Order: sequence, then structure tokens, then C-alpha cells
Amino acid sequence: MSSLLRASFTPSFHSQNGQFFPPTNQQKLFGVVSALNSNADVEKTTMKNCGKNTTTSPNGHFSNLLNFSGEKPTTPILDTVNYPIHLKNLSTEELGNLANELREEIVYTVSKTGGHLSSSLGVAELTVALHHVFNTPDDKIIWDVGHQAYAHKILTGRRSKMQTIRQTFGLAGFPKRDESDHDAFGVGHSSTSISAGLGMAVARDLLGKSNHVVAVIGDGAMTAGQAYEAMNNAGYLDTNLIIILNDNRQVSLPTATVDGPAPPVGALSRALTKLQSSTTFRQLRETAKGITKKIGGQTHEIAAKVDTSVRGMAAGSGSSLFEELGLYYIGPVDGHNVEDLVHVLKKIKAMPAPGPVLIHVVTEKGKGYAPAEAAPDKMHGVVKFEPKSGKQLKAKSSTRSYTQYFAESLIAEAEKDDKIVAIHAAMGGGTGLNLFQKQFPGRCFDVGIAEQHAVTFAAGLATEGIKPFCAIYSTFLQRGFDQVVHDVDLQKLPVRFAIDRAGLVGADGPTHCGAFDTTFMACLPNMVVMAPSCESELMHMVATAAAIDDRPSCFRYPRGNGIGSILPPNNKGIPIEVGKGRVLREGNKVAILGYGTTVQSCLAAAELLEVLNISVTVADARFCKPLDATLIRQLAKEHEVLITVEEGSIGGFSSHVSHFLALNGLLDGNLKWRSLGLPDRYIDHGSQTDQIETAGLSSKHIAAAALSILDEHVNKLHLPRLQTNF
Repeated sequence: MSSLLRASFTPSFHSQNGQFFPPTNQQKLFGVVSALNSNADVEKTTMKNCGKNTTTSPNGHFSNLLNFSGEKPTTPILDTVNYPIHLKNLSTEELGNLANELREEIVYTVSKTGGHLSSSLGVAELTVALHHVFNTPDDKIIWDVGHQAYAHKILTGRRSKMQTIRQTFGLAGFPKRDESDHDAFGVGHSSTSISAGLGMAVARDLLGKSNHVVAVIGDGAMTAGQAYEAMNNAGYLDTNLIIILNDNRQVSLPTATVDGPAPPVGALSRALTKLQSSTTFRQLRETAKGITKKIGGQTHEIAAKVDTSVRGMAAGSGSSLFEELGLYYIGPVDGHNVEDLVHVLKKIKAMPAPGPVLIHVVTEKGKGYAPAEAAPDKMHGVVKFEPKSGKQLKAKSSTRSYTQYFAESLIAEAEKDDKIVAIHAAMGGGTGLNLFQKQFPGRCFDVGIAEQHAVTFAAGLATEGIKPFCAIYSTFLQRGFDQVVHDVDLQKLPVRFAIDRAGLVGADGPTHCGAFDTTFMACLPNMVVMAPSCESELMHMVATAAAIDDRPSCFRYPRGNGIGSILPPNNKGIPIEVGKGRVLREGNKVAILGYGTTVQSCLAAAELLEVLNISVTVADARFCKPLDATLIRQLAKEHEVLITVEEGSIGGFSSHVSHFLALNGLLDGNLKWRSLGLPDRYIDHGSQTDQIETAGLSSKHIAAAALSILDEHVNKLHLPRLQTNF
């Protein structure tokens, strides 16, 4: 109180933004400063700089010689831990050793199953510290994206099932609410954790609970706008929320260029290295907030002015972006120093009303495993590998991936047309555009994990006569749909969308399944929508999209390798007539109209039906919009049965065909029409073959559908007994 009185005659002044402070409020504010400065007991926390791990442990690092021999590692501490409660009584040294045992366990397991490796290795200490300090499932931990959560799964009762991860009927590769009570939120896409965590925190307050909510988000995910929207809202609501920024200086996605890993794009990645802890600021602001509650009148306005002034005095011109958003910033903290992590987390947990707090934790992706440290991008998502060397045991194939065929074709187009540019959202490796960047470094743009921006950025390029190809996974294009509608299609701008990972994607499961792109793209009035049946058709569609210059267009292609079709010379496709399909096999009884790579299953089904002397026509639709009206009329009028097949959701290609058939009276006669597509539910992770069987889209399912419609050969429906190479 005496400090407040000593400041009672302080003259007026202006804040950083030029706002005038009335004398009465200044007296309160400077009283806070004086009181804090005179308090000899104010805690001063020093955050250590992150450095390379050593073989000693003076700074909290515990780097015993780890076992990556391929033999099952000895894990004496981990063997005593089944659930997080078993971490509570472990010493700091034991926690550090536990983190290393987790690394050994993860490498041993993932080497046999494949999965996400580098990201999980990088957060071993952080995961241990979180579960030591907090009490899940009462306390909530949300892992952004979730590919770094393998250690979390092991520590929450799922160690015995880790050998099933990402396999049919096994553990999911990402946190999943119906898999464990410790998985607070289902994830798979980037930058959702802060929004979800804030919702949980506000719900906690509304329900009168007192649990803690922690959102763990990577520096790559921080490049997405949703993270900032959530932080902005969190600063305004001022509810208790802990955000851990896991800064590993690399977007946790396959973002490598041909020459090596790529850092996160944008100014944020540079700014993170300059941030410093702001303990004084947090104390000043919290005390100032308490005083403004007693002022009365225009409380919010005064609080905002006081807050602005406190920021200026405590942090000066170097105050961080996070503080400006209303978050208490702490860091950087060494993410591989268990002692520091536990100390900071306990301090934050003990604070009665900290508001939103951001803890900046610096980690190394792939930490502790030399092959992953050397190539964190290549060891991000792996197939089975040799633990000693890190060499991945990739199956040999005579064909390349559809992704690579797309990239090679786009390069061929760009060599002929200098207006062609490529855009991706932190997925240079995943989309194949790292190859394009190598060839045309000035014409390839990585916008970060920012699909909305990617789409509108492409639209802006198109207004000036540039020919943008925007390569985005089907599941991630969902994030930019409003921009596709409003900024591209409504204005009829010629943006070309290369939609990778269309259809079922295997081990990544429903979070990455490309089920909906045909439905949401083909409903747009100006969009040309295509899907190739093989890799050569993909190259022709790249050429077609390049030639379409009066409206937007898109083409979808799957995860996996091509079928070995004959490629055009120099990978340079020939534009296809827009809206023109083709007949691949002629018959007279059953017509099967396939869209995309399902055409190959349609051809295989025709071979099965031929064994039963059923004459089948197989057609490749090529286009969902515009449809080939002439082809569809021909198939409908000349066959008893018409089956449409697609690897997409309800409302897609088959819906457009049925609409056409109905409007043109082609369903009024004797035609028997059926559609086969993905069922109206999400299909769990597993092999793509298992997923196709589950969806009922294998060649045998297509043949069985034809037989059931014909209402004959019913006794011959045991098609699995037929020998086939398909």
C-alpha cells in the first residue's frame, strides 16, 4: 500500500500507441511497478538455451548408450509403467532414462510396422514430463496433428498393441477418442489443437471444474491461420490454457526438397529464435489486471490501456507476438532437459489463474536416433526399416507413384510454358513438387500449412495471367473449400487443382482419406472435374488442365503406384477434349462406367464375368463435370445393366450420372442402374486392399453386383473361388 502512495504524484504520460493515461490510472500502474520492484522475493526464472545433447547429464540430459540393434531393447523403467499414474514417483534421472527407453521402444516397434518416427522421437522428454506433472484423462492433453504421439500411446496403456499400429484392426496412427480416454481429441490434420483446447477450457469453466488443458503444437502447425485465430480468442477470453509450442525448426511433414530438409516457411520461424522469457511481464500484467477490477466504470478500456503500458515497460519493443495476442510467453525451454520441463510445467500448474500461457519448447526432430537426426524428413513417415542403419525396406516396383508421374508431367508442361507455376502447403515431398522446385526454384511456392491462403494466392496469380497448379491432398483441400468457391470458382479464375491422395489411403485412415473431393468440387458451376484411370491418363489431364484457361479445373489421383501404362514421349501429355470419355472394352449386356483408377477394377470385373459368358462393356468416364452425355446415353440404351463405380463419397460421380439419367428419361424404361462407391461411413485404417474390400469396391464386388442385378447365376456368386490375377 505504501508503494502505491509513494507513486501518487506521478505526472501523466503516453503509452506506446499514443494513448493518453489519466493520472488516477497511472498512479495505480506505477504503484504496481514499485511494489514489484521492492519485493525481494519475486521469483526469477532463467531458461537455458538449447544445445546439442552430450553423453553427460549436467543440464538434465540423460543420454545413455541406446540400443538400436534390432533386438528387443531392455527397458527396466518402462516395464514398470502401464499408465501415467506410474510416472508420478519417478525421480528426474529416472524420467530421463524413461525417455530414452521410449526411444528404443519406438524405433524397435516402428522398424517392424512402419509409421511416424522422427516426430515421436523428438518429444520423448516432453511426453514423459507432461504425464509426470499432469493427470490424464482428467487433465486434457491435445496433440496437434498427432503423429508425434507414439510415446503418449505407450504410456497410456497401449504398449502391448503398438505392433498393430496403423494396421487393419490395430491401433490408429493418431490419437483417437474412442481408442483411449487419454486421447482427449481426435486429430490428424494440422493446427486444430489450440481451438479444441480452448473449447475444453471454457467448457471446464462453465461446468465448474478445475482440470488443466494442454495443447501441444509444432512450429510447422503454427504457420496455419487457425492457430492464430485460436490464440487471438484465447487472449480475449483469458481462460486458463497451456499451449506448448514444440519448436523443432522443421515442419513436421514430408517437406524436404531434393537437396535436403526444408525449414518452416514465413517470418514466424525466424522470430521464434529471437524470443526470450518474459517473467516480469507476466507478474506485472497479472497484478494490473487485479487492480483494474477495482476501478469500476470503463473497466475493459482501462484494463486494455494498463495492459498496453505494462507490455511496453516490461518487454519494450521486443515484446513477442504471443504476448501481443494476450498469452503469457515462457521460453525457450530445452525440450530434452527433463528437469527444466518438469520445473516449468509444475510452476504453471501451481499458478491459480495464469490465463492462457504459451511455453516455447525447443526440440530436435529424430532426437537420439542417428539416422533420424541426420534425415528427419526422410524418417518422418517410414516403411519397415533396418534399425542399425535406418535403411528403409521399400518394396521394389516396376512403376513409380502417381505423385511422381504428376510432378514429371508438370515439369514437362512448365518447360514449354514459362507462365506455369506450382503451389503447395508445406508438402513439397508429399506432392512431388520438390522435383518441380529443383527444376524451377523461382516458380514453386511453399506457403506453409495454409491451404486457405494457397488457394487464394493461386487465384491472385491467375488474375494476372499466370497459370497456377495448386497441389494439395484431397483431405487437406477440405480446409480451403470456401476459397475454392468464393475466390476461384465464383470468379471463374483458371486455377488448376492437382488433388493427390484421392480415395482410400491405407494406414493413415479416415483423417487422411480423400473421399469427398469429387462431391465438393463437382457441385461448383464453373469447375472442370477429371480423374485419370492410369498414369498416362494423368499426364494427359495435366496437359488438359494447362490448356484450360477460361475456368478452374481439377484432377484427382490416388496414393500408390501406376499400372505400367505406356507414357507419352518426354512425359508431355496431350490435352483431352473436355467432357469426353472413352470405351475400353465392348460388350452388349452389362455396362460398367468407371471414374478414376477404379476403371482398373472394372476391367478386372469384366474378366470375371466373361468366365460366366456375360458380355461386358467397360468405359472410362474421365470427366465428372462435364459428363460425356453421348457416352452415357449410348451405354444406357444399348445395355440391360449400367453400373457406375467410383472411389468417392455419396454425392459424387454416380450422383451426377443418376441426375443426368433421370433428367433425360433414361431411367423410365428397362435399364437397371446401380452405383458403387464408398459407403456412408468412415473406413478405419489398414491396408488399401483391406479398405477396398471393406468398401465393397474390389473387382469381385463389382462382378457380384452385376450378377445380382441380372438375377441369374445366383448360385454362381462364390466369385472368390475364381482364380484371378487382379
